[in-house]
Amino acid sequence: MKIQLTEAAAEKINEKTAGRRGHLKLKYDIDGCGCVVSGVPTLWYVSEPDEIDDVAVETNHFPILVEKSKTVFLDEELKIDFSTASNTFQLKSPGQILNGRMNFILYPGE
Repeated sequence: MKIQLTEAAAEKINEKTAGRRGHLKLKYDIDGCGCVVSGVPTLWYVSEPDEIDDVAVETNHFPILVEKSKTVFLDEELKIDFSTASNTFQLKSPGQILNGRMNFILYPGE
């Protein structure tokens, strides 16, 4: 899997995580979706990786954790962008937009 971040996305992530310790994670969130196939990609900033399922993917800026068991739902080439017009992150691949309004969640569940 290959993930690239645009400069705008990297700057916004650095702004949101400034002074915090943790790991950026591309989470395939299935909570409330009813079915694993209906998940929504979301950016999480977690304090610790899930030792069982998370794998680190190197990017052009910093590593991003991805759930190994959910990679089947993601494209092989991904780009994370930030839209100033909608003030949201976007997850794209060469063939589609996977999430045009991707949430960023700091320390979910804590």
